[in-house]
Amino acid sequence: MKNHTVCNSGAAVQTEAEIAELCVHLRSVFQERRTSGYAWRKEQLMQLQRFLEEREEDILQALHEDFRKPQTETWFTEIHYLLTEITVALRHLRRWMKPVTVHTPLRYQPGRSYYICEPCGVVLNIAAWNYPLQLSLAPAVAAIAAGNCLVIKPSEMAPATAALLSDGLKDYLDSDAIRVVQGGAEVTASLLTHRFDHVFFTGSQQVGRLVLSAASRHLTPVTLELGGKSPCIVDKGTNIDVAARRIVWAKYINAGQTCISPDYVLVQSAIRQDLLDALQRAIDAMYGPGSRERGAYAGIISEGHVRRLQELMKGGSIVCGGGSDAQSRYVEPTILTDVSLSSPLMQEEIFGPLLPVIAYDTPEEAVAVVRSAGDPLALYIFSPQRHVYEYFMGHIHSGGVCINDLLFQAAIPALPFGGRGTSGIGRYHGRSGFETFSRLRSVHRKGTFPENALRYPPFGSLKFKLLQQLFKRFH
Repeated sequence: MKNHTVCNSGAAVQTEAEIAELCVHLRSVFQERRTSGYAWRKEQLMQLQRFLEEREEDILQALHEDFRKPQTETWFTEIHYLLTEITVALRHLRRWMKPVTVHTPLRYQPGRSYYICEPCGVVLNIAAWNYPLQLSLAPAVAAIAAGNCLVIKPSEMAPATAALLSDGLKDYLDSDAIRVVQGGAEVTASLLTHRFDHVFFTGSQQVGRLVLSAASRHLTPVTLELGGKSPCIVDKGTNIDVAARRIVWAKYINAGQTCISPDYVLVQSAIRQDLLDALQRAIDAMYGPGSRERGAYAGIISEGHVRRLQELMKGGSIVCGGGSDAQSRYVEPTILTDVSLSSPLMQEEIFGPLLPVIAYDTPEEAVAVVRSAGDPLALYIFSPQRHVYEYFMGHIHSGGVCINDLLFQAAIPALPFGGRGTSGIGRYHGRSGFETFSRLRSVHRKGTFPENALRYPPFGSLKFKLLQQLFKRFH
């Protein structure tokens, strides 16, 4: 792919001066409208597809280096996930780019009303470390499909993946318009001093507030994909063995370092012990002896994060698991009971393989527990009875819901994904991602004939009454 030599395309960006130069350069590229056409968008998406397919082994190795992520998890949750997003975007891109016609009331006829999705401009994606490839590139798919210039800031906490993105993408994508910028918090802060047309951030609530504050100085719209304490409610009458297997699968994939992971379980008191027994059987079956040595269970991102999880464990009684080693960044799949709602275990997002199980007697009691922690990113409900899960959905606000399973509400490309309240702002995936990185521009088009003299002053009483009748009758 031929690139211009402006701004030393593809070179590493480190200093504040280089970041400033890059932002000016990307702005000029966007203003040339190079990225707005269908051909450019399609080509970049196809090149991104090639990167994922041709560099698969490198991706698997990078994720393993960063936190021993199992190959199967990397393929399904990172590579295949992104390939699906790209396939959907390529399949629907022409239709997404077309003007959308809306109804024009008779009183404004003749004329045509429609809106078009125009690119935002120059956008910034600040990615999190827990799914370092997916969270760097899934927003990029939407931003490219919408025709934007883009800066990708991967997480420094996953250095092997960040290096692969920085070194690898420039061989596939138009590095005049799409750039990867590596670095820590100081680089992110420097980027946020510049005006972008949209900022997309995935990470903690604390940092999300800082991003929102920085973007507000330029009145830049933001999408914040945060987190929170996503509950899993298990109602009596549920197939307990199935529920337990699905909870264990969803909780311990990526060693619990998933923003939509079930943070804790609320189970009706009558089936509490049955569920605890089933959860332990499921853990033994999926993560029994040797799973760590076989590479079937991910590591924790850092020693500091292990020590944080070790402290959180003190907030409950360990039913199973509990083993950990900071030096090797390992924490066993762990279930805890006797958890105080005021403990850090229930006040902070866990983001690790610790699963508190809390009994409740009435639906109202369960709702009160969930509400005390703010609006979660995900709500999981296991119940065979429609009135039960509709009750919980009606009384608990959340970004998304999955009934009798977990995580899949975020895996369906046609479903908008995002938070609510403290769990986030905005949506993406599929069409909703395309619209997030677009500006919807309203258009009404008329000819110069016929001309309606009634619209112009002066307005006498008879003329005013006639116009009133026409407007009331023809909506």
